[in-house]
Amino acid sequence: MEVIKTAIEGVVIIEPRVFNDARGYFFESFSQREFDKKVALPLFGKPILFVQDNESMSTRGVMRGLHFQRPPFTQSKLVRCVKGAVLDVAVDIRKGSPTYGQHVAVELTEDNPRQFFVPRGFAHGFAVLSDVAVFQYKCDNFYAPQADGGISIQDDSLGIDWRIPVEEALLSAKDTQHALLCDFDSPFSMDEPLY
Repeated sequence: MEVIKTAIEGVVIIEPRVFNDARGYFFESFSQREFDKKVALPLFGKPILFVQDNESMSTRGVMRGLHFQRPPFTQSKLVRCVKGAVLDVAVDIRKGSPTYGQHVAVELTEDNPRQFFVPRGFAHGFAVLSDVAVFQYKCDNFYAPQADGGISIQDDSLGIDWRIPVEEALLSAKDTQHALLCDFDSPFSMDEPLY
């Protein structure tokens, strides 16, 4: 697998090695050994153990996010799109970070087997660009509803081009209630490690 650095340290794109032939294709979608060797150890100095896998199905125009879990239930995520296409986004919400409020966006599709690693201290969300999208992600901490948090996916100050009109997006009731970044008191800081 190839690891592609982004403009924000710790946020990386992973491209697995795909083997194609007349029958179709094969690739390792996840290898703990390779992930630790090429991502976790170089970036964080220790392995990352994923403990929960999630999957969602959504239709065109659905936007989910921008979500995170508050400490001590913080999560890192390794995400991919197995059907359709999404624009996936990570926003730095660590107080004192030189990239606070900045984001990385990557298109994930069934035709490109890219994966996106979102470390702790980032809000995460995605917009569905295809008729249907099936989205999978691994988390390094269990879901804790009492620790749910978010910032508004509709916050223009973030400068995210969602590739769909935000005013036409299909949002959950919960996702319409999140604060704008300017009104947000982040539970994360640069003093805490990303992992």
